[in-house]
Amino acid sequence: MRVCPACGSTRCDDAWTCADCGHRPAIVDGYPAFAPDLAAENTGFRSEFFAELAALEAESWWFRARNELIAWAATTYAPDCERFLEIGCGTGFVLGRIHEALSGAELWGSEIFSAGLAIAAARVPSARFLQMDARAIPFRDHFDVIGAFDVLEHIEEDEAVLAAVHDALRPAGVLMLTVPQHPALWSPQDVHAGHVRRYTASGLRRRVEAAGFEIVRSASFVSMLLPMMFASRLRMRRATNDPDFDAIETLRQPRLVNRALAAVMRVEVGLVRRGVSFPAGGSLLVVARKLNPSEAGS
Repeated sequence: MRVCPACGSTRCDDAWTCADCGHRPAIVDGYPAFAPDLAAENTGFRSEFFAELAALEAESWWFRARNELIAWAATTYAPDCERFLEIGCGTGFVLGRIHEALSGAELWGSEIFSAGLAIAAARVPSARFLQMDARAIPFRDHFDVIGAFDVLEHIEEDEAVLAAVHDALRPAGVLMLTVPQHPALWSPQDVHAGHVRRYTASGLRRRVEAAGFEIVRSASFVSMLLPMMFASRLRMRRATNDPDFDAIETLRQPRLVNRALAAVMRVEVGLVRRGVSFPAGGSLLVVARKLNPSEAGS
């Protein structure tokens, strides 16, 4: 069900016009906007990154490996998904892979920055897009799966996001998350990317369970490369006061290095698919199921 952000009614038509109060969301850059004051800029991310990311993602060992892990999780834990929402869909790189993995699903993408939506829509023309604040999702009991991939770490009130996701999922719906892991890896990369935290597995588990979910799978990744990542982050810390530090540039690798790292990650993703649980990793994947009220209270 669509929820009117003005009065809370669930009597909204396909154009989001509320039958009870007549409210209709603004249109920003061609998309329904539920948080128009935040559409151009906020503190969690720099919107100018979108165009650079769009050019980088398809060749990057990290983005490609994460995409394969997400697609595997979607087909494994929600093969019958009918409606999928990605929060913070960015350039649509993940949503495009979900379109391949869940070919029959109705796909939705949301982004707080309206600038990213046109790029995402060009990548996944069949999906539906809206501008919104993830802390106030204008749906109730609507989606089979909601994914937030490297989004929560940008938002101070991550508990509010998880609560909103819970409300927007259908009974027994699936939450999928990826987040950066290990506070010890904090570096200028995190600062310039707009992160407010890196998670621990236990800390994220507590937040997810407190929001009314049951963890189905928790898996570290970028695990085999973790020693290299620690060394890289230590070097980055020397750049804390460097005004020319470029967070996007750190994602670029020489072609041969990128291929080597991609090969390592193919092995790692294959092991995770086979049930291997690495004890640590630069990132964390969590899949959780929405509990019904009787389960949540037991």
